[in-house]
Amino acid sequence: MTESGVTKHSGGAVVVLGATASGKSAVAMAAARQVPGTEIVAVDAMQVYRGMDIGTAKPTAVDRAAVPHHGLDLVEPDRSFTVAEFVATYEAARAGIAERDGRPLLVAGTGLYLTAVLDGLDLPGQYPDARAAVDQESDTAALYARLTALDPIAAGRIEPGNRRRLVRALEVTIGSGRLFSSFGPGVAAFPPTNAVLVGIRWSRHDLGLRIDRRVDAMIDAGLLDEVARLRATGLSRTAAQALGYKELLEHLHGHVTLDDAIAATKLRTRQFAVRQERWFRRDPRVRWIDVTDDPVAEAAPAVVAALAGRRPGGGGGNW
Repeated sequence: MTESGVTKHSGGAVVVLGATASGKSAVAMAAARQVPGTEIVAVDAMQVYRGMDIGTAKPTAVDRAAVPHHGLDLVEPDRSFTVAEFVATYEAARAGIAERDGRPLLVAGTGLYLTAVLDGLDLPGQYPDARAAVDQESDTAALYARLTALDPIAAGRIEPGNRRRLVRALEVTIGSGRLFSSFGPGVAAFPPTNAVLVGIRWSRHDLGLRIDRRVDAMIDAGLLDEVARLRATGLSRTAAQALGYKELLEHLHGHVTLDDAIAATKLRTRQFAVRQERWFRRDPRVRWIDVTDDPVAEAAPAVVAALAGRRPGGGGGNW
């Protein structure tokens, strides 16, 4: 036993997942402080970029000093970053944590990244020429129609408005000469795992209020100045699409007022949270905790129990 009364455990990963602003990072930090040997792995497609700190709600320097963190600040924001690169980073972090007899605690907001590291996706290669050709089509609906004609199975797995995934599916199909769907069931499969997945879930109304407050706090903390600095040094196409960054870049370019940029950020973040929830709720392995007031008080005990090896019985559902 440790001084906190929690047994150190070196089993499979524990995952805290949920929509943006759900409080998963705070829950993870609270749990990690109670279970010695816990190391946090950020599973977030935007926190990999250096300098994108305020707008991605990156863990503070104090938190990172208190608990080891991985998956942060991996590349400069002016370059692209792939799922395969994240998987390699995760595997290296997991090996290091195992050598230290620690326990990985994943904080997941990007569903595709989480699926890739937990379920071992068969990841296709990169085909820049094919991607460039596909990306010339500005009509996302036309891309969806094209993918439907080439690979209806893949099209059925992608929301018609998700341009990034449509471009990727067409890039692979055209560049490799192999259907995107042939790379396996991908995100549609939920194989058995020794990981424990804990989901934090708010009502849509309450989460929306939390998102609005978070965006206001980010503006107060200097997000506009952060975006201006990054604009001067350069942002990759992916980084420039990040929540808040895209809207504030529009303001800095003189296209919209600051108030309109803030309002657009809140709206787009709410829409993104809905997509996150849709992604995660398909997974029957997730055990959901419905939070009404304080995510740390209501969800951290379950994460501590999982880290300590006290895994609840049964399948997915609610705790």
